[in-house]
Amino acid sequence: MGTARWFGGKGRDLRAAGVRRVGRLPAGPDEPRVAIDLLEVAYADGDTELYQLPLLFCTEPQDRLAHALVGEWDDPDFGPSLVYDAVHDRDAMALWLAAFDKEGHHEGDHSHALFFHRLEGHEIDTTTHSTLFSGEQSNSSVAFGEDCLMKVFRKVTPGVNPDIQIHEVLTRAGSDHVAALYGWLDTYDTATDTVIQLAMLQQFLRTGTDGWDLAQVSARNLFAEADLHPHEVGGDFAAEAARLGVALAETHQVLAEHFPTEVRTPEQLGELADAMHRRLDEALTAVPALEAYAGGLRGGFEAVRALGGDPIQRIHGDLHLGQTLRTVRGWKLVDFEGEPAKPLAERMLPDSVWRDVAGMLRSFDYAAAAVDRAMTESDADGVEQRAYRAREWTKRNSDALLEAYTGGRALSADERVLLTAYEADKAIYECVYEVRNRPSWLGIPLGAVERLAS
Repeated sequence: MGTARWFGGKGRDLRAAGVRRVGRLPAGPDEPRVAIDLLEVAYADGDTELYQLPLLFCTEPQDRLAHALVGEWDDPDFGPSLVYDAVHDRDAMALWLAAFDKEGHHEGDHSHALFFHRLEGHEIDTTTHSTLFSGEQSNSSVAFGEDCLMKVFRKVTPGVNPDIQIHEVLTRAGSDHVAALYGWLDTYDTATDTVIQLAMLQQFLRTGTDGWDLAQVSARNLFAEADLHPHEVGGDFAAEAARLGVALAETHQVLAEHFPTEVRTPEQLGELADAMHRRLDEALTAVPALEAYAGGLRGGFEAVRALGGDPIQRIHGDLHLGQTLRTVRGWKLVDFEGEPAKPLAERMLPDSVWRDVAGMLRSFDYAAAAVDRAMTESDADGVEQRAYRAREWTKRNSDALLEAYTGGRALSADERVLLTAYEADKAIYECVYEVRNRPSWLGIPLGAVERLAS
């Protein structure tokens, strides 16, 4: 697990605290032997995490799967076995697809079983072959031909997964802005008397192009021109930013119609401001350069405390260009799990829609700045001009998204306060991340902090 891309505990002092088998995939006598185990990881600081391990058990070495070898042991269910990560094997993954096609309860009693759920409206093509996506970070995604895609949740938590919950609601509501949910897999956890959701099966967006990639192409086209403004360049992104704003607004509207909404009380707004102050306090230790802007940032957070009320609802929770896909049928929003670092219960709480909007605005800034950095590495000339162009590109697309999101109306004073505070809070988080992971990138979020603190 220590070398797996999806394992979040790299570099921490840890031990395996326990493992339990939650079920075996239904299979015929000549089909692969596959089970799902849950491994509890205990850290020296007292934290624990639960990870899902889909395992393929073989009696002979599988050279084609050597890179996915987990280990070798005498298994209680399968006997002496060489054990592989099952998501890498097409025949093993075919068992998941067949189980979704049949639906229902597979193997064992209520405390030791797998439950496959389906939504009506799509007939699964069980003849397709699986392809594991290599770019996933926190989960494993497997495409079945061009028919559907299964996301296997690696780090799991007892309770309803917000990605499944929100996709189900939006799919039943007929939303055009998400990949339709086809089904999901869960098991019952006797220790917590609740479900643990293990995987989701959804529409495969065959024509989808990553929003981050599209935005960077647009910025690159602008930087390549000597005297043109963003609206004069063939790769102008503003129309796409506007369509994305509409997609976000319509998604928020459906979520507000199907999940509870409320208005933050003055006390809750004070708690929000306190949380932002606290995150700034913690960031100052890691990023001393933030001290120059602390006064302005704190003034913005105090303005949140002074608001009269803030409507809140279910939102995406971790929205940026990398969580969007542009298809021939428009923009799709993906990955509604919320911020992975937050506890599940916190990720399912209502929040302000302006948090999602702020995430998109910060992503626009990053897209342009990342292209600027890449071009500067190969061409040191024109640094000041590219920096100006980056700010111009970001403002044009941010304005386009905001105008489309609001339907053309101006933001109220309260909305502007919230949006600015959420942007600043996000930029502070980015500063800490960059210092710890890419110190040379610190200038990107720090430049945003300077702007937002003024």
